[in-house]
Amino acid sequence: QVQLVESGGGLVQAGGSLRLSCAASGYTFSSYVMGWFRQAPGKEREFVAAISQSGISTTYADSLKGRFTISRDNAKNTGYLQMNNLKPEDTAVYYCAADYTPVLPTTGYEYDYWGQGTQVTVSS
Repeated sequence: QVQLVESGGGLVQAGGSLRLSCAASGYTFSSYVMGWFRQAPGKEREFVAAISQSGISTTYADSLKGRFTISRDNAKNTGYLQMNNLKPEDTAVYYCAADYTPVLPTTGYEYDYWGQGTQVTVSS
């Protein structure tokens, strides 16, 4: 049974940092691209970042470059999203997802598996 479990969300003040984790099980983690998405109340789901199977290639939403960093540890079957200099507009539920593909998808419908999400709230 495939499972993606996010953790590390919470309440943080503007300018602070959080590191989200995504623990994967039930499939060959190292064979899948991992992506992060977010959804704020009343808004559509938004692409955040994606990382290739080896971790060598990454891509980010243009608006988040320089503040967010995606990474993975295939030995631990875990992916990460380091978020720095957080802003109130970063408040959202953050989801990790997995896709069996040689490219780095930036649209949610391309991903095969999804986690339940973790809430990130940034206060001003």
